[in-house]
Amino acid sequence: MARSRSPQLDAPLGRGTSRQRSTSRDRFGRFTEWVARAMGTPAFLLILTLFCVLWICWNTLLPDHLRFDDAALGFTALTLMLSLQASYAAPLILLAQNRQDDRDRVQIEQDRQRAERNLADTEYLAREIVALRMALEERTNQVVTRDVLRQELKALLADLGESDDAPAAERRSGGRSAS
Repeated sequence: MARSRSPQLDAPLGRGTSRQRSTSRDRFGRFTEWVARAMGTPAFLLILTLFCVLWICWNTLLPDHLRFDDAALGFTALTLMLSLQASYAAPLILLAQNRQDDRDRVQIEQDRQRAERNLADTEYLAREIVALRMALEERTNQVVTRDVLRQELKALLADLGESDDAPAAERRSGGRSAS
């Protein structure tokens, strides 16, 4: 059975062996984002402007034997350099935008999941509050207030007092009449 050539992460590398570094798409993606961010800065525009001014000054003000781009031909080499820069800049910026779109898509999905969890939590809490209110209403209907309890106890004591007084009066009056 053929053994896979993937590196084992649980064993250290021996001497003389090296890990083969695969070209990382993430590294290239980070590079494209760096390029896109750098091209959008005032510093890049200033450097590019200074480069063009220097190029034009070099090829117009210096003696003929030091010039490398002819002004009579419209600075062909400068035009080619700027076209080359633009032809590489556009795809790099598009790649950076695609990476940003991917990150935004992941963030939107995470936000949607978080919103669903929040909605479920809110609905659960609303149900719990309703259940507590219903239980509290049942308790309120069953619970006798302190004043009502006092009045009931006083009425019972009065009834007990009357019923205790009545047999004693009957015993007193009944006992005299019987003797």
